[in-house]
This record gives sequence, structure tokens and C-alpha cells, in this order.
Amino acid sequence: MEVRHGRLAPGGFEQLKGRPELAPATARPAASIYSTVQQQDYLASVWLSKKEKKLEHSQQKCIVIFALVCCFAVLVALIFSAVDVLGEDEDGINEENCSRDCEAVLVENIPEDISIPHEGTVPLVVGLHRLLSLSQRSVEIVSPLWELNSTDHSSYFTHGKQGQLLLQRLMGLKVSLKVAYGMQNNNITPELKLLEKYGAEVHDVNMTALTRGELHSSFWVVDRKHMYIGSAGMDWRSLSTRKELGVIIYNCSCLVLDLHRIFSLYRQLQYRDFVPAIWSKRLAALYNKERTLKFHLNGTNTTAYFSTSPDIFCPKDRNRDIESILHVIQEAKRFIYISITDYLPLIINNSHKKYWSRIDGMLREALILKHIKIRLLISCREQTHPLTFNFLWSLKSLCMEMSNCSMEVKFFSPRLLEDGSLSGINHHRYMVTDNSVYIGNFDWVANEFMYNAGVGLVISKADDVNERSSTVVEQAKAVFERDWRSTYSKTLQPNKIPTCSTNTVFPSPLLKGQQGQAEHGNGPNTSL
Repeated sequence: MEVRHGRLAPGGFEQLKGRPELAPATARPAASIYSTVQQQDYLASVWLSKKEKKLEHSQQKCIVIFALVCCFAVLVALIFSAVDVLGEDEDGINEENCSRDCEAVLVENIPEDISIPHEGTVPLVVGLHRLLSLSQRSVEIVSPLWELNSTDHSSYFTHGKQGQLLLQRLMGLKVSLKVAYGMQNNNITPELKLLEKYGAEVHDVNMTALTRGELHSSFWVVDRKHMYIGSAGMDWRSLSTRKELGVIIYNCSCLVLDLHRIFSLYRQLQYRDFVPAIWSKRLAALYNKERTLKFHLNGTNTTAYFSTSPDIFCPKDRNRDIESILHVIQEAKRFIYISITDYLPLIINNSHKKYWSRIDGMLREALILKHIKIRLLISCREQTHPLTFNFLWSLKSLCMEMSNCSMEVKFFSPRLLEDGSLSGINHHRYMVTDNSVYIGNFDWVANEFMYNAGVGLVISKADDVNERSSTVVEQAKAVFERDWRSTYSKTLQPNKIPTCSTNTVFPSPLLKGQQGQAEHGNGPNTSL
């Protein structure tokens, strides 16, 4: 065997056959080399597969994390879109340590030239000034109007003085003053600008953007333990020429704390043009018609709760005003007395009208099925809608030739003063039955409950209270019966259109073609 220059000579390979121990390493079988390469290729594929799986798993984790981040962002957005995220300071008052031994008084504004006495009631201005005297930490006021300065200087001393005095008192407060009002046309009244100058917090609620309605709520919260709610707003007319009614409750933090939550809702709606998707727990109702507050009012066992409108302003457990009204009507056993400015069970959108049966239907049921006595005292004024009379006639006609059916309607007619102004427009918004009283901020017109903001208070006697006890319910009944018997209340006559301008400068709201009939009547009488 010959090896030349390190290489096998020709024919040398054949000589190595049968002697594998002499074969060079580079001449190993191809199968072994292929196997090695295949193994390395397999290991590489396994590594790549694991790498791809890790990458895929990493991508999945990223997707999951991204989804969680998005959810968290949405949650944060919803939380911060909610009202009162951290909750309003409630001075350490809660349902366990609040006061349940309370006092209440009905307050009225009766114009000086209206010959109706205060019987068991307190003048409105006296009650409001007393609330300010009791304030030690805070005064919170919600009002649809802020016009305490009379624009008519000639009638200042006769009509506008009380509004001016109240404004001066508010300007001189040494405690925190917070105000919520319904913004209209992006304008703030001079009174509110003045209060801001003296340190008041003024919060506007853009009702046009939120509900396309108006803010009609009217209430006070003083130190989270005293309150006022009623028909009167911060308007000089409410303190002089209009007939108003409300209630002031003292030393009743259990109840007032719930009203403060409604104020907090309004206050936090400032700068918003949408209603929050979620409400804070601090805005949830403490009490409602299913779970009323049980407390002592003027020494008697009493229950109470608040309701609000419209629906989208009602956080968890808060009843709507319409629910409260229907509940009070349903619970009545003997009589239902209603004193309101307007009654119109119609939804009116531009020229379109739709019957709204919620209250009207319940009154019909009470008349026909339960034989409950109903009295309606409506204000007679320029704005009284002609269709009001049609609906009231329809209610009265249910009792024609029927025993155990009593439906009466009267209109409260204002007086024309020497200076041409009106005095005594009935601006009441309440209902009293044999066991409950509802005091609200609305006329009983369908659109009010659907679009406007308002608050109602329901006070009921406990079942064990004697009917002759001097409760708020009995006091409200006495006020209604006094007004009902007064010379200013005129009975609705069959088939006769009431002439609300008989004693006023206002034209009569008559249907076309009926004006002449009213103008050629038999002269003034005690009927309308």
C-alpha cells in the first residue's frame, strides 16, 4: 500500500477493505454523519418550537395585560364620571348616631291683603330667618329662582322688602353658604354674583343639557340637622305676594342627612353635560317608601322619606316623585285633599299632546273603587291651561248619580291690587290624606315629572297614633280646609268655563268661541 503526499495511492482504498482499523476518520459512514445532522436539526427545531411557544405565550400575556389595562381604564373612567367619588363629608353623622326626636312646623306666606289667618302655622320669613339663626357650620340652599331684589322700586316697601332683608342676612352669614341653582341661558343673577362676592359657593346645574328641563327643587339644609322644603323659592314674590306653603323640621339629622345627599348630587353635577353612569354609594337613598325612617315628630310616632325627579336623577333606592304621590293616594282610606297650582295630565311636546294617566287614573280608581272623598284646589291664573277644566269636569262627572262618590273642585282666585299687580296666587304643591302628607316642588303636569328636577317629602302618621293628635298631617288638613272655606275659593260649576280674570287684569284662558258666554254672565259670584 503506497501513500503519496498524505493521500492514498491508486488502488489503496481497495487494499484497506477488510481492515477498518486502518481507515481514516474522515472516511466514516455517511449514515452516521446524516444521523448527527438530523439530531442537530431536531434539537434546533425543538429549540425553535419552544421559542415560538414562549413568544406565543408572551403575546397572549400581553393581550391579557392589555385587556386588563383597558378594563381598568374604563373602570377608572366610570368611577370618575360618577358623582361624589370619595363621598361628601357628613360631619360624622350616620344612621346609628343621628337624631330621631324632631320638631316640625308648617310655614306659610300669606299676602298681607289676603284675609286668611295663620292657624297653627308660622310666617315663612320668620321660619327662614330662624333657620339662619340656628346655623353654626353650614347652610345649603337649592332654589329654582334667585330674585330677592324687587325690580319694581315703587313697590319695594310694600312687596320687596322681605326679599332684600333675607338677601342681606345671607350676605352676612359667618358660616359656609353653598347654593345650587338651575342655570338658564348661561346667566347668573345679580343676587348670586353678590353672594359669591361674600364667599358663597355657587353651583349651577345645566338642566338644559342634562334633561332638557328645569330645576324646580326648593329646599334648605342647615348644619345637616335642620331643613326646609316647600313651594317657595328665593324670589321676593314668594315672600310677599304669593301664597306659599312648606315645612321646617328641627333637630332631625336622621332625615336631614338624606336631604343633604340630594344637595350633594346637585352640587356635583356642576360643569357636567351628561348624567353619570354610576352613582356614589354616598348618594344612595337612606330611606324610601319600602324602608321609611321611623322617628318622633312633635312627640308622635312618625315615618318619612324623600323622593326626587326626574328618573335619571334617582340613585339607588331613591323613589321617584310620581311613585310617592301614587303611594300616598293608594294608602288613603277616607279622603284625599290636593292643593296645587296646575293640574294637567298631558304630555305636551311642541304641538303634540298625549294623555298621561298616572295620577288621573289613580284618582279615578280611588273615587269609583274605594269611594274616597277627593277635593282639588287649583290656582286660577293667566297660565291656567284651558284643558285643565275639561279634565276636572271629567273627574266630577264620574260621581253623577252615584252614591258614595264625592269629587269636588275649587279654584283659588287672586286679588287685583291698586298698583295693578296680583296678590294671593295659590302656589301650593301638597296633598294631604287621612294618614299622610306629601309636600313637593311640582305642579301636577306630566312634563314636570319627566324633565324637571324636584324633591318631595312624604310624612305619615304611625298606625298607633290617635287621629286627634296634633301631627303635621292634621295641621296640613286644617290649612287645606281653611283655604277651602275661604271667600277666595270658588266652585267649579257644570258646563261653565271658569273666568280666572274676573278679579284680575289677566285675560280669561277660554276656548275659542266661549269668550262671549263668559263676558255676558250674570256678574261676579262665589262660583267659577
